[in-house]
This record gives sequence, structure tokens and C-alpha cells, in this order.
Amino acid sequence: MSDPVVVEIFIIGNEILIGDIQDTNTNWLCKEINDLGGRIVRATVLRDDAGIIAAEIGAALERGAEVILTSGGLGPTADDLTLAAIARGVGLEVRLHDEALRMVRERYDELTEKGVLTQGGLNPAREKMAWLPEGAVPLHNPVGTAPGVLLRTGRADIISLPGVPSELKGIFNTSLQGFLHETFGGGVSVMQTITVQSNDESLMEPVLTRVVNDHPQIYIKSLARTLGESQEIDITLTAVGSDQPLLETLLHAAVKDLKEGLDSIRIGHRDK
Repeated sequence: MSDPVVVEIFIIGNEILIGDIQDTNTNWLCKEINDLGGRIVRATVLRDDAGIIAAEIGAALERGAEVILTSGGLGPTADDLTLAAIARGVGLEVRLHDEALRMVRERYDELTEKGVLTQGGLNPAREKMAWLPEGAVPLHNPVGTAPGVLLRTGRADIISLPGVPSELKGIFNTSLQGFLHETFGGGVSVMQTITVQSNDESLMEPVLTRVVNDHPQIYIKSLARTLGESQEIDITLTAVGSDQPLLETLLHAAVKDLKEGLDSIRIGHRDK
């Protein structure tokens, strides 16, 4: 069974770190990548600071990330620094990309014709969104104006998406599908949840620890709840990879082992 593709996510924007905007992109991307069989090892929120972004991109490459996803910082204003920072982090220059420029102009013209905006065409702020790291390709944005960007560095593939959730999802679900199929093609995630009739994780800890150690290819997590809220706890068991029959076999063995362990300490359970 091949190893899952290692993924890191960077959510970029001061508005998130000061609490003005709630980040929902991390949750959505994690679900999507996990369903594709990828393995997300880190998700980080960063300020709109070119030096910080560049350093974190470089660190992710050093850690061995195979796919890096960024969200935010692609717009026309001065604090939209993501693409220049990524270029800096991988040692590239930024260049005006003709196809990206065409995409930006056409989107502004289209949205103006629909009455969404008051003026089409280009200006310096709009042109800024077409300056990409050398070798990068733009990804059509079916919702907003800033193209997404795909940069294949040879060490990792870096995908930059807008921070507006509808735009991020729009690009991910359309323009990025070819890349996702190529990179994660055949990848799957299988999961089973067991509801345990106890709200005390400490009583289950010896069983959980043993089962985790005995089934290293299965991610096992007990989902604690606020004490007094419920007398039950859910335990999820998840496996990701490319061989679904093998994953299901491994998952079945771990579930069986867990249930037998819970039975041995007289804690009831049921499949959710």
C-alpha cells in the first residue's frame, strides 16, 4: 500500500488572527483532502507578512511536504502578499503572466456586464493579481476575480487559493480537479465510528493505547464531550491510502480488536 500524499495547509490573513473573520477553510480543506486519501500533517494560520509566509513555505519544504495549500492573500490590495512571498520562499522571481492577466480582465468585464461591478478592464491593482512566481500557472476562478495558482517546484506542489470560502471551493471543485486526480488519484479514506457507553476516557485509556499500538496504520481518536453533556463518547477509526480493500481489512481488524478490548473491561458500545 503506497503512502498517502503529505499535505500542509497555510491560512493567511491578519483578519483571522485578530478574530474579525472565523476560519472555515481549514475544516473544509481537511475534509476534502482526507476524503482523497491525503495525509494532512499541519495546518497553520499566518499573518499577512511576506517574511513569515516565505519562511513557513521554506520550512514546509524542508519538512518534506508534497503538497502545500495556501488560502488568502491573492487579491489586489497591498496586504495581499502571498504569491510574492511564495516566490521568495522557493527562490523564484515573480513575472507578469499573460494568461493570468487575460483571466483577470475577462472576469472584471464579465462581472461588469452582469452589473456586479461598475467598471471592467484592468488597472494596476487588478494587474497585480496576474504577477505569479516563475513557472506557475493560473487556475480559473469561477466565482471571483483572483485566479488560483499552481506552482510545481520539483520538491512540492504549491496551490494558492483565495481566502473567500466560495471562491476557494469554486476553484477546488473545478479548475483544480485535474491536479487532484493526478496527485491523489485512487486515494481513499475509510472510517468507522463506535459509540461507547461511558463518558470517562481514562477508563478506556489502556485499551485505546494497546489498540493504537497494535494497528499503526489506523488513526484512532476518542472524541471527548463536555462532562455532564452525555454519558457516551464516540471513537472514530480512520485509514487512508490507495488500496480500499486492504484499508477495509485493516479497519475491520482494528474495530474488532477495540470492541473486544472494551468488552474485557465491561464497557458497552454500539456502531454509530
